[in-house]
Amino acid sequence: MSSNYRYIGKETPRKDARNIVTGKAQFFDDIKVPGMLYGKVLRSPHAHANITHIDVSRARGLTGVRAVLTHEDIPPWEWGMPKHIPILAGKVRFVGDAVALVAADTPDIAEAALEMIDVEYEPLPAVFDVEAAMEIDAPPIYRQFANNTYPDEPPAFEPEMLGHIQIGDTQKGFDEADFTIEDTCGYEIFPNPLPPEPPGFIATWETPDCLTVYTPSQSIAQVRLVGMPFIGMADIRAISTQCGGSYGTKNANLTPMGYAAVLAKATGKPVKVYFTKEEHFHSYSMRLGSRVRAKVGIKKDGTLSAIRGVWMVNTGSGSESGPLQIAVGLGEVQLVLRCANWDLKGKLICTNRSPSGIVRGYGGQELESSILPIIGRAMEKADMDPVDFFKKNSVKPGNGYFWREGQWWTYRGIDFNTAIDRGAETFGWKEKWQGWGKPTAVNGTKRVGVGVGVHSNADVGEDSSHATVKLTADGRAVVYCCVSEAGLGQRSSLCKMAAEVLDLPLERVTLSPPDTQLNPFELGLVGSRGTYAVGSAVIAAAEDARRKLLEIAALQFKSTADQLETQNGKIYMIGRPDKKIAWHRIMGVYNSVTGVGQFEPDYSLCNFLMTFVEVEVDTETGQVVLTQVVNATDCGQIIAPKVLEGQLHGAFGSAGLDTALFEETVLDETSGRMLNGNMVDYKWRTFTNLPDVKNVILETPIPSHRFKAVGVGEIATSPGPSAVLMAVYNAIGTRITSYPVTADKVLNAFGKTIEGKNTKH
Repeated sequence: MSSNYRYIGKETPRKDARNIVTGKAQFFDDIKVPGMLYGKVLRSPHAHANITHIDVSRARGLTGVRAVLTHEDIPPWEWGMPKHIPILAGKVRFVGDAVALVAADTPDIAEAALEMIDVEYEPLPAVFDVEAAMEIDAPPIYRQFANNTYPDEPPAFEPEMLGHIQIGDTQKGFDEADFTIEDTCGYEIFPNPLPPEPPGFIATWETPDCLTVYTPSQSIAQVRLVGMPFIGMADIRAISTQCGGSYGTKNANLTPMGYAAVLAKATGKPVKVYFTKEEHFHSYSMRLGSRVRAKVGIKKDGTLSAIRGVWMVNTGSGSESGPLQIAVGLGEVQLVLRCANWDLKGKLICTNRSPSGIVRGYGGQELESSILPIIGRAMEKADMDPVDFFKKNSVKPGNGYFWREGQWWTYRGIDFNTAIDRGAETFGWKEKWQGWGKPTAVNGTKRVGVGVGVHSNADVGEDSSHATVKLTADGRAVVYCCVSEAGLGQRSSLCKMAAEVLDLPLERVTLSPPDTQLNPFELGLVGSRGTYAVGSAVIAAAEDARRKLLEIAALQFKSTADQLETQNGKIYMIGRPDKKIAWHRIMGVYNSVTGVGQFEPDYSLCNFLMTFVEVEVDTETGQVVLTQVVNATDCGQIIAPKVLEGQLHGAFGSAGLDTALFEETVLDETSGRMLNGNMVDYKWRTFTNLPDVKNVILETPIPSHRFKAVGVGEIATSPGPSAVLMAVYNAIGTRITSYPVTADKVLNAFGKTIEGKNTKH
């Protein structure tokens, strides 16, 4: 579909490619601020305890130590949704929680000072299970949250935020159903996306109420937006370093920012807080835990007649944005499960696990990974092929749904069934599907099964976006848009859009640095919104700048602006390309032209992805091997082909599909410690174990902006987990309703122990 474009849909060099491969790109650890100190955090060995006594005198006396802070020394700054997460407190709520902070001349001195701090604790009972935490006699983790359950009140910035889908009459729907199913399924493994670079912040107070921070963030403006009320309404300038991979976790986690900010305030110097990999594992935010208990009604023809249930979300010891994640998840599930009667409520519960927060898939992956296996049981009752079921029940033009802000939207996009059909054909679904609980093939002890999952997200049009484009007299353009580079190549793609509108050589279009002081507000690269929401603002700004330029030129050409065209920094009358005038002769060498673009929230479009998987299960060892994956989507016009392919190929690790197989944080519930918090015991797929992967990408024009595209990057990880659970069931004929599908669970399904002894006769 890109044949008429100069850059869109074509392979072009990334703007930052040369700097990355030559080592010039500045990552967080490359930043050196004059006079910078180094901050370190003393962390709790207990999952739940009161701090009864803390002595920091020896640490404060160590040469090179500039500050040692406890909860008694810092302002009562809190953040989270609702605000409840303190920088330091007299109580610790998970193993790895902060107890004290140190700033010193070197990291080694700071580490030595931590060893000199003496702390006495009063251990308290801890709770890790989401339903146990809601019991009346469960230990209270936060005084303000009864039964460890967050309040239902929506935040002030979104007063009608979706927390409960209530549509139609579920009892009537169950009465009309031919079959009903009740079940519980959990996606409760708290995986950690673990981008290679750990979290970090540098904080420096320019004035008593003006704070500058440096951090690798995929959404740098969120750091300022969310951080201002956290840091006592100080004015915050946020600057992003090269972010590299984020996988959703490098957004606005403000805990390390708070550490750096209070230490910088106490010392009067810039302070750098840079987590170790161990801290990254144990103390940084992970994916939410999710458990769904639901009743589903279905008709013989596959029509869903009713869904009723409760979605219990385990946020661990603190919630970055849990209510918002619940709202997004409840919106997304309506896009893939069309049902006239809903009663599904989200509950956010805190436990004494590590905190959880923003991860790609943002609520939808957690909910769909929990509820789709239950829906699968309903499909089986109705004897429905799951591909046919999703074709019938996924969102269609004209369908309505509630989105995260509580408003009703009517879908105006395209029908994704063509993409589903093409994906099924490429995968060979009709040949491989043998029915529910039936293997595709049996080869000795090895059984082959297939499964499929779906995901859809209307956050492609999430929130406002603002951009400006400045044209200079020498035939160049600068796009001002506060977008960090999070490994997706999105900065380059935005330059491509502006270059296409202006018909400039791509090398003459640049994007401003991700600095909140230089740019208009931009929410950031979340929810796959970069292509539609951010792209629309940049396109509008480029079109506005072009219009203004041609209006100026029309005076010299003695014509109207619509009779003119611009190409490669020159202007000519349409039909007379031989008579071109350079921009500097139009604008004057001392002038520039600036265009302004803005996008307002639009949740009437969505993206879509179906993932087909094939697994091989060894009934003797219990091992599950992923052998084939086909991703099918329709994204409209492809902007950057290799970037899109890379996003879909990257759907396995970092809290993606492989959470169905081995990515999980293993908790010792006697101590609250994570047992596999290191790069050896936390199991990831290696390159030698990659399955055969094919991507089916259609380009049906989508009514978004002038390039007819939406992004699909974030949802790449989401359909995989439930697809794997379905495939394993079809291979072995016994359902496993928890993640990951480990060898012991498979062997238990066959009545065997992990040692191979038969326990069922």
